[in-house]
Amino acid sequence: MKNILLSILLLFTLVISACSSHPTGQGNQPASPEDNSGTITYQSENGPIEVPANSKRVVVLSSFAGNVMALGVNLVGVDSWSKMNPRFQDKLKDAAEVSDENLEKNIELQPDLIIGLSNTKNLEKLSKIAPTVTYTYGKVDYLTQHQIGKLLNKVKEARAWIDDFKKRAQQAGADIRAKIGENATVSVIENFDKQLYVFGDNWGRGTEILYQEMKLRMPEKVKETALKNGYFALSPEVLPEFAGDYLIVSKNKEADNSFQETDTYKNMPAVKKHRVFEVNAKEFYFNDPLTLEFQLDFFIKSFLGS
Repeated sequence: MKNILLSILLLFTLVISACSSHPTGQGNQPASPEDNSGTITYQSENGPIEVPANSKRVVVLSSFAGNVMALGVNLVGVDSWSKMNPRFQDKLKDAAEVSDENLEKNIELQPDLIIGLSNTKNLEKLSKIAPTVTYTYGKVDYLTQHQIGKLLNKVKEARAWIDDFKKRAQQAGADIRAKIGENATVSVIENFDKQLYVFGDNWGRGTEILYQEMKLRMPEKVKETALKNGYFALSPEVLPEFAGDYLIVSKNKEADNSFQETDTYKNMPAVKKHRVFEVNAKEFYFNDPLTLEFQLDFFIKSFLGS
């Protein structure tokens, strides 16, 4: 079980997050357009670091590929999870798959900036290749991660997207609650590595949108078990205790999804009333701007039929 949870944590390190008025990095004022060939000082978690004012060759070792792409910055290398995301494939066709262990590949890509998590391996060696900035998983809420715009010297663009997204997501939530009822509940589940999970309000798969922005309700059982850690492992037999009036199923076609063929699953009210919305897990794992836009559109169409 320990190995499974470690795999889950690695897979879902997608959540550093949200629209705080106190961004993680308090860097100095962005360089002027005339000075974009120079550097800016970014206050990282580990102290000030000089980074390019206009990065052109970024390597992302985990989690942030979608954030970088959303700000129009060129990626030359990305982590394996980003590379396998079907919605990223066209955009990342020219980016190499990299890891924190393959130093030779990182050197070959000649990055001018490397971005990762605080548990990234070989940080000292990576820092000798290019300025390397890391973030601690779970330290901030889900939209603050897009204040990576400060690191990339694109604060205005990042802030504008955050403000606009929150407005649209909250309006969609009001419309959905008006249709399904203020007391209707929603659950998000996924079968990963032969284990069924239910998710809290900050573990990707659209949970941030559903619960934080749209203010949809989660079942009490989910609230009791999944809020603290972000997810909770359960057996298919007890799934009805965690299932809401509506069910979002994050589904990997390669996984064992036989639980959906059981009488226990088929007899749940959400299933019998056709209130189950299935999504491609590989498209729904993340919570970067590109994925959030896709998730928001999916929820609007699923709940409102528009």
